[in-house]
Amino acid sequence: MEVKFSTRTTYGLRAMINLAKNVGSGSVSLSQIAKEEQISKSYLERLFAGLKKAGLIKSEKGASGGYKLSRPAGKINMFEIIKTLEGKMSPFRCVDEKGKIYCSDKSRCGASQVLIKVQQAVNKTLKSISLKDLVK
Repeated sequence: MEVKFSTRTTYGLRAMINLAKNVGSGSVSLSQIAKEEQISKSYLERLFAGLKKAGLIKSEKGASGGYKLSRPAGKINMFEIIKTLEGKMSPFRCVDEKGKIYCSDKSRCGASQVLIKVQQAVNKTLKSISLKDLVK
């Protein structure tokens, strides 16, 4: 089985880890994150718009403005970051993140029960990993 996250999620996670590493140093500019993570600034702007809307980061204006985490890194988990960036959290087409089955053969398909268990395990694991856990 191959579960793929988009570039959006990979870059978003890298940027969030960057912010977590800079906790206590004030706000971090998009230019700084873009340079350090080798991500286009315009792409980061789009990612940060969604992360800000979801309440994961906040922006500060002014000469020393930029972005920072909206709450401690230990209180932000991978599930909520990835869900914000991906828009959904189900690696399977026929099962959503809450276990609802979207399949015309669900009455005859035994695979859906396995997929639901895998989905639940993935969600549980992602919820158990905080942003703080990824800061070295």
